[in-house]
Amino acid sequence: MFRSMVKTVVALLLVVAFCIPASAQNVMSELNKESVISKVIERNKLRVGFSTFVPWAMKDKNGDFVGYEIDVMKELAKDLGVEIEFVPTTWSGIIPALLANKFDVIIGGMSVTTQRNLKVNFSDPYDYTGIAILGSLKKGGDIHTLEDVNKEGVIVVARIGSTPAAAAKKYFPKADVRLFEKETQCVQELMTGRATVMLASAPLPAFKAYEFPKKLFVPVKGTFTKEPIAFALRKGDPDTLNVLNNWVRIKHDSGWLKARKDYWFEGKQWESMLK
Repeated sequence: MFRSMVKTVVALLLVVAFCIPASAQNVMSELNKESVISKVIERNKLRVGFSTFVPWAMKDKNGDFVGYEIDVMKELAKDLGVEIEFVPTTWSGIIPALLANKFDVIIGGMSVTTQRNLKVNFSDPYDYTGIAILGSLKKGGDIHTLEDVNKEGVIVVARIGSTPAAAAKKYFPKADVRLFEKETQCVQELMTGRATVMLASAPLPAFKAYEFPKKLFVPVKGTFTKEPIAFALRKGDPDTLNVLNNWVRIKHDSGWLKARKDYWFEGKQWESMLK
């Protein structure tokens, strides 16, 4: 009787020992099959959701998209050996569009935040940015410090759903914060004197002050935040995250990312592409 029970137990252990690895392999195989990176390779196309930010992603005079992150995604697609499709999307709806599978990955200078990370996964950062201030000479000529911004009567504008929008409410609670769908609308508010300052990711404030020196200026030098920028993708996809992380590492180490960042952020030799 005892010998029979031992044989039964041993047999069950052998079944479990063989079944668990097989089950784990099946799960891993299924995860790989359903990963975004596998589907990108299968369809031979990487779909990229983004919104326009100067100089991250812009439309040139021929109607094509150009900019730092356009270069980044074209390089990624080239290394993957696939074609690329850019899907312009409103910034306020870009994460819901990703979750609805309208595209495979988000670019667009998306800062890593805890609240966003609850909805999507982020790759390792491929860049860092910060928020800067652009002022209206007509309405905000007396703004010279961050403390000057945080006062009643000061109108702060920013883009809906952006980190500058969140920063406006966090750092300047006494000001009147007004949000707009596009950065061009925010700049227009400053140009007409309806807003005092605009918050935006660098280097847009410096570029706009240079472009319109009689109406706009940079009241506070530099940036007052530092934010990691990364690819955003849907959760539950370790294979795609691994590919993106290692691609970022390779491009950092080779100096390719820095070279492209310097081209788009340290000068405006690309400006003739837009006009």
